[in-house]
Amino acid sequence: MSLLLESIHHIVLAADDPIVPGYTPSVPDTLKTPTGKVLGWTAGIGLSAAVFGGLAGWACVAIGHNSERAGLASRGKQAIVWSLVSGMGIGVTSGLVLAFYNMTKGA
Repeated sequence: MSLLLESIHHIVLAADDPIVPGYTPSVPDTLKTPTGKVLGWTAGIGLSAAVFGGLAGWACVAIGHNSERAGLASRGKQAIVWSLVSGMGIGVTSGLVLAFYNMTKGA
């Protein structure tokens, strides 16, 4: 386990970009400061967690298939699907906030 953590540490240090991407959602100016910050952190952390969940799901599929544990492989496939769904949900959050803002504004 320490080898895995050390490898991740070296990858993080070698990366030019930060782990949480510089995501700037397009929301109206009145909502930009508080909502933009919340959406940015949610998108960065949520998408990172979705990617990690997808990778863990693929690992469960591989381990479950090779060790003939159908239940583990099945749960891995579910993790992959839910990681994709959560990534898509995070991706449309800015659009939903903007749509609800425009509906309540009446314009």
